[in-house]
Formats: sequence, structure tokens, C-alpha cells
Amino acid sequence: METVKCYIPTILATITLVAQLSTVDASLPSRSRLVRDVRGASRDNGRAIEGQAYRHSKLDDIENSIVDKVIAEEKKRHMRSRTGNKSNAKKASHGGDMSGGAVGTGSDANLDVDFERELGSQLTGCCYNYKSYYANDMCGLYGEDCDEGEAGSGDNDGDCSMEGLSFIGISFSVNTANGNPYSYQLCDQFPMENIIDRDYNYVMSMDEDGWLVGGGYKTFDYSGKMPYIDSSHTELLRIGSMDPDKGGTSIDQVYNAMANIEFSPFSIFPEYLKGGGGHHSGDNDDDGEAPSCDVTLIVSVVETYSNDDSYSEYEYFLDNLFSAMDNVGGGPCMDDHDTDPHVSMARGVKFQSSYHSEQYMYEANLEVAVWQSMYPNGVVIGSNRYASFPPGRSGSKTYVGYGNLYFFFDRANITKAFSPSRSLGDDEYTYATLYKGSDVSGYYSSTTEIDFNYGGSGGNQGDWEHNPYAWKATMAMHDMTDGWDLPPNCYQEGETFLGIPLSRKSDSKMQSTSSFQSQFDFENLIDRNYTYVKSFGTNHGWLLGEEIGNAVGSIVDKDTAHIPLFYTGTTNTDMGGISLSNIIKVVKNIQFGNLYIKPAFVFIDDNGHLKMQFEADSTSALGYLYDNLCKELGISWNYNSPYNSYGIYTNCAMHAAGDRASYGCGPDNENTGGFCPQMTMAYSVKFQSEDSAAAYLQIANNYVDYWRSLYPSGVAVGTDQFCPNGGCLGLFLNRYDLYSVFKPDLGGSWVEYNGASMAPTFSPAPTWEGGCGEPHNFHLDKCFQRRSRPRVSAIAWDSLGTVGQASVFLISFMAVTLAFSLFIARARKKRRKGESYLGFFLRDTFRMKKRKKKSSRKKKKSLRRKLKGLDKDLESSFLDDRSRRSRGSRARSRSSRSKSGRSRSSRSGSKKRSKSRNLEAQTVQPSSAASAKSSRSKSRSKSRSSRKD
Repeated sequence: METVKCYIPTILATITLVAQLSTVDASLPSRSRLVRDVRGASRDNGRAIEGQAYRHSKLDDIENSIVDKVIAEEKKRHMRSRTGNKSNAKKASHGGDMSGGAVGTGSDANLDVDFERELGSQLTGCCYNYKSYYANDMCGLYGEDCDEGEAGSGDNDGDCSMEGLSFIGISFSVNTANGNPYSYQLCDQFPMENIIDRDYNYVMSMDEDGWLVGGGYKTFDYSGKMPYIDSSHTELLRIGSMDPDKGGTSIDQVYNAMANIEFSPFSIFPEYLKGGGGHHSGDNDDDGEAPSCDVTLIVSVVETYSNDDSYSEYEYFLDNLFSAMDNVGGGPCMDDHDTDPHVSMARGVKFQSSYHSEQYMYEANLEVAVWQSMYPNGVVIGSNRYASFPPGRSGSKTYVGYGNLYFFFDRANITKAFSPSRSLGDDEYTYATLYKGSDVSGYYSSTTEIDFNYGGSGGNQGDWEHNPYAWKATMAMHDMTDGWDLPPNCYQEGETFLGIPLSRKSDSKMQSTSSFQSQFDFENLIDRNYTYVKSFGTNHGWLLGEEIGNAVGSIVDKDTAHIPLFYTGTTNTDMGGISLSNIIKVVKNIQFGNLYIKPAFVFIDDNGHLKMQFEADSTSALGYLYDNLCKELGISWNYNSPYNSYGIYTNCAMHAAGDRASYGCGPDNENTGGFCPQMTMAYSVKFQSEDSAAAYLQIANNYVDYWRSLYPSGVAVGTDQFCPNGGCLGLFLNRYDLYSVFKPDLGGSWVEYNGASMAPTFSPAPTWEGGCGEPHNFHLDKCFQRRSRPRVSAIAWDSLGTVGQASVFLISFMAVTLAFSLFIARARKKRRKGESYLGFFLRDTFRMKKRKKKSSRKKKKSLRRKLKGLDKDLESSFLDDRSRRSRGSRARSRSSRSKSGRSRSSRSGSKKRSKSRNLEAQTVQPSSAASAKSSRSKSRSKSRSSRKD
């Protein structure tokens, strides 16, 4: 106590000095002084949780923090005096321009003076400047138009008010080692993985879906692409909308129509692979970006003729199919002609240069030339594997076979397979099993030239090359339906990012994760009935969660609502990226306050995507966090280099080290940087009309006005189970998968993946008073281990594993059923007339207990009788033995006196005989009580007579 009293005057005096030297800040000092070395063996800085050691360390912290702040203020003042007008002139000339420029030198001398992070306990709230503004007013301030949207095309029949994506076609799906393990193996003929550039030797980037063929993507792919299964296919007939009320055709109608027609197996011939086309082609004319295109494999259906008929079997099939669809009442949204067969391989593809594009096209088409040599007359597509339709139906797999047609509800969801009316002929079967059943290396070695034209529409872009130094910080506000333009020294794209999770669990959505916020119900913004929205420009529908069985035929995604804040790029360190573990290592030691957000308005951006803008307050905790993410993980750019205590960096982040939130979007910022919090609601939305677009935006912004009035200073989102205090930061592998979560104020980090969650057990922050009983300390390692130490039984049960636990359960179940069966059999045999099974069970149980008691008493009585009789026998045998011994001893004494000269050998012989007689005398024979009594009387009479003698 005396030591504490001595420190108090010194502490107060120093605090007064600091208050005179420094200006008032909006945040408290950083607590990073306590975590300077978190790389050691101790994960919690070795700090005590409670007791005298804790109080002593806390006192040292107070003293050291004040001294450190005084020193830091002196350094700042000294640097300001050294730089003087020079730094001001540099800032005025350089400003916030984050457009193309030179790469940073990496020198620490170029770091900004404001590098010290002062984010701890940030004053809560944000967005104070525009509290009284409505959504439409905010829309004007941000320079957007909230009254107009793109209307859908007028190509459809007038009675069709909803376009759709469902179709009947042929699948080319394959299951490969590098792809999604749940992909179908429906095509044994074409190794589609041979015509994609999974290693980025030629391709620079693609849209968020990546390669649609060749096996799909695993969850933890370096590129961060959506983890979809292989969805390669060719359409034969576009069914369109599945809502009969909107002019569509129901699933049952499609199934009935296909059941009423017959078709032979169709052979497919690969024509060529081409690039070009797509809605982003040639988009580099003015802005210097690399052009993007779609990559497509052109195929054709081999038409066969029979009996000199001029009408092919495929044409007969199409006529029969259209007739069958009309007979079942197919809607006007269905196409009135067949689709040109092709396989969409990738969209929004950006190559590294025109030369790389040409090289890729040559390599891929050389593979196609090999296929043509293998199948000169085409080949029937199929497989000898088993599969279930729709996907995920375990236990109901059926044989795939060859020549099937499939109904695709959406491109990633086959709901039914239709088998041909006949099996394959000998030649058809030989070619169908050629690639999987024989050695085809000869075809590859003999095919060295391409004898067909594959120019297509992709040969008109001229010579060009991607210029990484034309990269701009505004590219962080990226169109996810197009490829990225990568910065210098980055050789692979990546969709991994840090952001705020906003998704929720709903009964109407295919959701496998927990709800991450309860403050905003975005379901109110979704036009489920398609009153205003007509279609979407991609295979994705509502990104806020799509319904199972949605009539438009969009991919059924779970709710993926989020606000991207900082794109870290690829996790492949060999291609210039940063690994997931290193991202977590850096971010979990950045101190930030609760992340408050506030909706501003809903609008259609320049790419036609429906988005919600959140206020871009550069002075909020979200703005401060963006600043420090750029300082620690941004790329070297414009003579600014990142810095963190681990020395871990990336060349593939889409944010510059010198970028700041004040350079971002919004009326108070400079609109030259990458800070612009937005949530994408849907891609390429097409409305029923321009009036429908205006009406929808008005309704959506009315909800935004309600949320703005409800949260005038913003809100830190969360739920009771997830981030209960609100304002957490998430690390996303892609738009689909949240992987790790970070709490504000260095409150710890934990894994939140695929619906599973692990409590935060790591935190470098100082402890609160009260030890492990204090709720603020619950997340610390020591407290978590005390509170969550598993029981021995739980450890033993977990050690059995899934198979062991299932075996124990099975054995227990079998034992219970066996016992129950035995009881039923016994009850049927022995229960009384009219007696219930329960009554018999109780009677039989008590009767068994009585029987056990009686049997135990009988056993005890018989044992006593046996023991009593044994005692008498032993007694009689003992007395008989004594009498024999006495007679023998007297006989030996007489013989010794009369025959004293007998030799030693004769004496030893007599001893042996006497011993044998004694052994014989000790043998107990069972007898009755009378015989035992008579034997005792005889022995006594003999002993008397011997005494008389």
C-alpha cells in the first residue's frame, strides 16, 4: 500500500503534463504497448489473471503507459519541427491521388507520421453529419441515381412476364482431383480439365465463378472462387421460367412431356474452342484496362438418318419435344427453337496479354483436335458411375449410363435424368469407353497440328498487354462479374477479403450457417414474387438468399450478405499473395473499435448491379480500421510501403499502403481511393420496365429511411450468439464462406466456418479486474481452459471417433432389442390370462427376487449341514488316528527293547510303514452319526484295554 501511495502523486503530475502537451483525441491511446512481442512461447503475454502478481503488473502498466505517451508526443513534435513546410508542400502536391504511379521503395523513411494506431475504445457510432437526410438525398450527395434501372429485353412472348434459366441438355461434368469433390462424373469421353488454365499460366483473372468446367472448385482454393460443383453442359432446349402464372412451365409438366417421348442416344462432336463475346468484351478502349471475354467450347449434335429419310433423328426429337410440351400446357416463356449447342467455360476472362490469349487458344484447341481424332464421328456422352439426382440424395444413387438427357433447374442443379430408348451399339460403346478403357497416348503423340479454324469472335482485339502499373486504388470497387486488373508482382487473382458479415438464417433460404446480425431484415428488400424484377443477367439471383425452387432458375445460394472492406487477394504465396494464417496473424493484433454501419440508399451502379450504399464515414471506427489495414497489408504504391511487426506482406491486395478512408467515396471524401462500404444485392438486374425499376427503388429506399431513423448514429451488428457486443470483422474465403472473426478492442479471434464455431481463446489485450469471474476475461486462454476443461468421459467418447461411437451405439441397440425380444417371448409363454405385459413384468421381477432369496437360504442351510457332518467326520477320524498312533508307539517301544540289535535299515523301513499307516488313518470317510459314535466307543474301549495291559 505504501508503494501505491508513493506512485499516485507521480502519476497525477505526469497526467497533468500530458494533458497540457497533447490535444484532445477522439480515441483512447493504443494498447499495443502490451503486445509488442506476441510471437513468443506465451500466447497470453504471461500475464497473471488475478492475485498480487496481477496487481503489480497493472501498476507497472499505468506507469509505463504514461511514460510512453510522453515520449511519443515528444517524437511527434520533433518530427514536425524537422519536416516543417517540406512535408506540407509534399502533401499538397501529392494529395490523395491514388491513381497509377510508381511502386513504393519499402523504406521505413517513407512511412506516414500518423502510423501510431489509436483505435482502442473508439467512440461508438458514426455518420453524425447527415442524420436528418433521407435516402434520396444521400443518393444525390454520393452522385448516384436512385430512380432508374435497366428494363428487361422485349424478345419474349408478350404473355411471358418472367425470364428463366431452366433447360434440358447434356452434361459434361467431371470429377477431378483438383476440383470440387462433390462434382458429378457424367462424362468419361472428354477430359475437360485439359482445356482449362487452373494454374494461371495464361489467364490473369475471371469472374467470381471461375472455370465452370473441369471439376469445379474446392473450398480452400487459392483463387477464392465460388466452391461450386462442375456445371459444364450444353443446352438443347431453354425451358425458361418455372412459374405458370408468369408464363412459365412447371417441373411436373416438363417431366410429363419427357415421359411421353422417346429418343436415341445422341453423339456429340467437339468443334473448336473460342474466346470473345460476353458483356465485358472490349472494355479496355478508354480506361486502359485489359479486355475481358467469355471462353466457349463449340460442339454439335451429330445428326443420323435412317431409311433414306431427309429428316434426322435429332430433328424428329425436337419436333416431338415441342409437341409434347404443348400437349402438357407448356408456357410461352419456353424458347420456340433449339439452342445452338455450346459449352460456356468461363466468363469475364482477362488474359495477361494478347500473346497469352493466343497461346491458350492454341493449347486448348490442340486438345480439341485430339478429341476429334479419337471420335471422328462424334461420341455418345455418359459414364459408368453412379449418381443421385438432385444432388445430395444419399443412398439413392442410380447407374448413370450413356446417352442421357438431363433437366437442369439451374446450371448447378440437375433434378432428373432421362434415359434413351435403346442401349448403345457395339461401335457406339467402343467409342464411349475409349478414353477410360484403353491407352489413348497414341492419339496425343500423333496429333501435332490443328486443321480447323478457331478464330471465332475473339480475334478482333488486336495486340495488347496488361500494364500492372496502370492499377488504381479505385479498382477495389470491383465488378465481381468481371476479372481483376492485378497490381505489379501479383500473378494470380483472389477473392479473399475482410469485411462485415450481414447474412441471416431464414426458412426461405438454403442456409447452412448461423445468423450474423439481427439488426437488418433484408428479406423486405427482395422481390420474391417478381413483381418488379424480370430476370438477372447471370446465373445468380438474389445474393441475400435464394429460394429452393425459385421460378427464375437462379443458382440456389444461401444468404451471402456482407460489406467488403479490404480485398487481400490470392492466398497463394508463390504467386505473390499472403496465406490465410498470416492474414489472421496480422489482423488479430490490429486494435479497432466496434464497427458501426449505417445504410444510406439503394441504387443501380454503372454495371447494372443492385447495391446498398452505407455511409462512408472516414472518421468512424470502420474508417480507422481501413486506414490501418492499408498501412499494414496494402501494396507498395506511390512511394508508400506497408509495415507490420511480423514483416508479412502481399503483392495482390487491391488496396495501396498509402490509401486512406478519407480518399474513398462520399461527399466528405476525395473519391480517389478504395474505401466505399457497399453491399451487393443482385447482379445485372433486369426490371419489368423503367417504371417498375423506379417503383422498386422507391420502396427499397423507404425501408432504408426507416433504418436510418432507427439507427441515427449507426449500429454495430451482431446477435446474442454471434458477436453479442456487435461490430466484429470477418475474414471471408469468398463471398460464400466466412472463415474467421475478429472482435473489437483486441477481444480475440475465432474460427467461424460452415456453421461451426470455436470460442475465442486468444487475446493479447490486458486483463480486467476480477480474475476469471469477470466477463471481460472469459475469452482469455487461462480462463477459457478453466471454464471449458472437458470431462474425462467426454474425452474418452470423442477418442472413439465416428466409427467407434457408431459401433458402441449399434452394440447397445442390439443388446436392448435382444433383451426386449427375450422378455416378449417369456411374457407370451408365462403371463396369465388377461394380464398386461407391464403387470407380468412387475410380477416376474418380484417373483425372481423371492426365488433368489429362497435359493440363497437353501444354499446356506445345505452348506451348514455339510459343514456340520464334515466336522463330525473330521473329529472321528482324528480320534481314530490318535488311537492308532498310541498303539503303534507302544508296539515300537516293546520291539526296540526286545530287538535292540536291529540294523538302521530295518528301523527306517518300519518308519516308512508307520507313515503309510498314518496316512491311511487320516483319510476321512463319510459316515452316519451312529457309525461315528460306535467308532468312538470302540476306540475308547481299546485304549482302556491297552492301559490295562
